[in-house]
Amino acid sequence: MTTAQERSWSNFDPTSIGLPKDFLLTDYTRLKGCSCKIPQASLLRLLCALNPDRPAGDVGMDCSIVPLRPHLTAAGTEGGRLFQVSTCDFFAPSVDDPYLQGCIGAANVLSDLYALGVIHCDSLLMILASSTDMEQEEAFTVTLQIMKGFCDTAMTVGVNVTGGQSIQNPWPLIGGTAMTVCTDGEIIRPEGLVVGDVLVLTKPLGAQLAVNLHQWRKRPTPLYKQHIEGYMSERDIDDLFHCASSQMARLNRNGAILMLKYGAHGCTDVTGFGLYGHASNLALAQQAVTGKEKMTIVVSTLPIYEGAVHAERLLNNKYKLFQGRAAETSGGLLVALPNENAAREYIEELQLMDPDHPTANIVGHVAAFDRSVDNDDQVRLVQSAKLIVPVPVSAFVNAPAHAPAAKAKTHHHRLPHP
Repeated sequence: MTTAQERSWSNFDPTSIGLPKDFLLTDYTRLKGCSCKIPQASLLRLLCALNPDRPAGDVGMDCSIVPLRPHLTAAGTEGGRLFQVSTCDFFAPSVDDPYLQGCIGAANVLSDLYALGVIHCDSLLMILASSTDMEQEEAFTVTLQIMKGFCDTAMTVGVNVTGGQSIQNPWPLIGGTAMTVCTDGEIIRPEGLVVGDVLVLTKPLGAQLAVNLHQWRKRPTPLYKQHIEGYMSERDIDDLFHCASSQMARLNRNGAILMLKYGAHGCTDVTGFGLYGHASNLALAQQAVTGKEKMTIVVSTLPIYEGAVHAERLLNNKYKLFQGRAAETSGGLLVALPNENAAREYIEELQLMDPDHPTANIVGHVAAFDRSVDNDDQVRLVQSAKLIVPVPVSAFVNAPAHAPAAKAKTHHHRLPHP
């Protein structure tokens, strides 16, 4: 079985699966990956209109956690009452290889469970849309490859796809519903943050810019021709894309396993709302769920792919990547750990478990809310924030699956602020 890692480290050849040489999956969608999600502010407005009593700013967290009826949990009394944990997520393509897109879809939906420290999935349903804009045989080939990538990725962690729903749609779609039953002791709820917690991000930022650049290189846009062409090499764009796509297909399960070991107080995964948006949700959850005093998530470091740093500067901060507001697809876990020692040990052990991937990074801490300096959304990006390039992206391009990890190379830059 070809792994997602091996596929992302090679140039996709559409003819290898019977597609035309110039086939690009991203031609069949206008919004890629998690950038197709309803913007955070618009979603909040919808939710408040549906339920005016909803806490201000609360768009919900990664999973639904529902206690099972008491008579159904009798068998689980030894470990405490049982809860059903479930999540649903799907999106449009972000890469051109249909198999890799399926891998990313599975990694993304399972990540919501992993953000709660839940490492087992009892049932995974597939949500699938086959494109009506493709020729019939093309649609069959593409849809089959997406399904294979989704199922293969799930099987790497022992999860069977037990059903789902399929439709026809102009844009291809892939995602699913992940569900499990567990005791409360197996769940790290997101609202347990404590002032002084140290924040770790397990994957670099910049994936959405990476997939946009990759598509623009093959289908040049006026924006690409004006700002990127001639200023950034095709090799650099491809290196960035291959590194980012391998991270999007990377499961967050090892990060979840270590959350339990190192006593994490809470977590969220970073996807369509960007680091800033998901950090805001995490901060708001502390007050909305528990009634605790307001807290602020202070972001002092942004780990960003080197190529994405260069491109964002060429684009004059178009995606607000340096403010942590760029959308991510199947991004990393933002984990709150009790102290710096725990955070550093977490990072070191995660690197041992995932040696062929960029290292995780300490990106900030949890502080008491200070009305004189903090916004209502309770996230503060400090003016002297450091920008970290975790590793040269070229170290990951065309590397065999057994290749030793590249040594981290770190550069610090002052971030531009509006």
